Amino acid sequence: MKVGIIGLGLIGGSMAVDLKRRGFAREILGVEAEPVNAAAAEKIGLVDRIVSYDECVAESDIVVISVPVGAAVRMLPDVLDRFHEEEKAGKCERVVMDVCSTKEQLERSVKYHPMRRNYVASHPMAGTEYSGPWAAMPGLFDGHACIICDSQESSPKAVRKVEELYNTLNMRTIYMNSSNHDVHTAYISHISHVTSFALALTVLEKEKDEKHIFDLASGGFSSTVRLAKSSPDMWTPILTQNRDNVLHVMDTYIEKMNEFRKAIADSDEDEIRHLIEESNRIRRIIR
Repeated sequence: MKVGIIGLGLIGGSMAVDLKRRGFAREILGVEAEPVNAAAAEKIGLVDRIVSYDECVAESDIVVISVPVGAAVRMLPDVLDRFHEEEKAGKCERVVMDVCSTKEQLERSVKYHPMRRNYVASHPMAGTEYSGPWAAMPGLFDGHACIICDSQESSPKAVRKVEELYNTLNMRTIYMNSSNHDVHTAYISHISHVTSFALALTVLEKEKDEKHIFDLASGGFSSTVRLAKSSPDMWTPILTQNRDNVLHVMDTYIEKMNEFRKAIADSDEDEIRHLIEESNRIRRIIR
């Protein structure tokens, strides 16, 4: 198996490390547009070879698109176009998959493509706030969930290949359609980032002396604002592509913030306690 990974940041780089180390791939090809990142990825051994985009798509048994979703929407149809040219000369069973955090626009971009069956939409639910090849780490995906979307639109053989890939990464697989995926990720991932960005902006606005932030920051603050260090290149297209779902979640979040604000403004200890106790029910879901 020869795996080509386009985009060697946290997700692509971590995937490259474990797919080679655990024997899934005979060779890992890497594509990285940023020259410094490309040199770093090769130097630290994330991939066997840095190649061009054209070489990667032409040579790989599985092409992994691990770039911001705005770029992925343009890239995915092009990869399938190239597969289609290959299909005209004989059967093409190569697979392209993505690891993006939103799915509906990707699905729409290739819904009627003649090679749609060769594409598997997936989202490994793992990561950190860091980016670039230096952020890649072995074992990043172990024990986490992976979502495969619209599997009925992909060929069974393509789905099996991607399932095998995620089994190698020790991930548990969940299946859903792209619309449901985008709703769920808005609630469990995207709103967390928006609130973290907003909290960071609030603190930076109110605390002009940054030294005090570092002096007083404890574990609670650091863990809450950790996501504000995430890459704007990645998160800007995620929030715009999943706009409607994110706005719905934000409206609910603002409603709950206003409930807290009113209770605190009224010095209503009973209501404050009630809201906190209600929030404590999250323990049943997250331990």
